[in-house]
Amino acid sequence: MTTLASDSLDQLFRQARTHYHWQDRPVNPQILTQLYDLLKMGPTSANCSPARFVFLVSKEAKEKLRPCLDAGNVEKTMSAPVVCIIGMDMAFYDSLPKLFPHADARSWFAGNDALIERTAFRNSSLQGAYLIMAARALGLDCGPMSGFNNAKVDETFFAGTRIKSNFLCNLGHGVPEKLHPRSPRLDFSEACRVE
Repeated sequence: MTTLASDSLDQLFRQARTHYHWQDRPVNPQILTQLYDLLKMGPTSANCSPARFVFLVSKEAKEKLRPCLDAGNVEKTMSAPVVCIIGMDMAFYDSLPKLFPHADARSWFAGNDALIERTAFRNSSLQGAYLIMAARALGLDCGPMSGFNNAKVDETFFAGTRIKSNFLCNLGHGVPEKLHPRSPRLDFSEACRVE
């Protein structure tokens, strides 16, 4: 593998920001398919792939989400061209015969609620991060967030399933002029240790 060009690293990391204000510019629905086709390639433990994604594009779909949002998140979410609910399928292990066919991985999880919960949360969070990176790679801006009522989202969008919400990510083309200055990050010496 080769190192990405500096401008690609800028787009994915150094210049990428969390956006709160959005241009009135729709996202082509085909990009959502491309987005998923990229993010699904990211690693998860035993290829379990527990994340489930609901892309809210229509005004009606976003209005269903409105009562679930904390007050400070309403405007930025309702104005986003796309809102993605990143969920986690608590029955992800039922897909393991397909996703991890060389071992009986389903048996590792069936009946072990604590392991199911840990694995679903950890790996759906990873897949949500892959979504952010894939979106940036495809030229979209992102606004990942918590700040919503998970139980209400689950009741509204996942009733009758074993899927639970993890976090939300607004997607679209942000308004760079409305960004705050970037917050500081920890230096290597503050966050890392080499042994």
